[in-house]
Amino acid sequence: MAWRVLDNGGEVWHVQAVAEMRPQEKVWQLVLSFRERSSENRRVFWADYPLESSSKTSLFHAADKIPDETLRQVIAQHLS
Repeated sequence: MAWRVLDNGGEVWHVQAVAEMRPQEKVWQLVLSFRERSSENRRVFWADYPLESSSKTSLFHAADKIPDETLRQVIAQHLS
């Protein structure tokens, strides 16, 4: 199930938030998965997002506050 569903210029994107802890790090980093839900040429990409926390729960609470417009900007940056 998608964490968020966005309409971006007539394209529907499913966004999933994931917490990742990289080797030698002690904080969780937010990574977002974007999947276009068109019937043709489905596009998928992952994007690091500049949020981190020592608590996974806190990270997801902060991620819930990301505005949809900010997520649309991440899509636009990736597609340009």
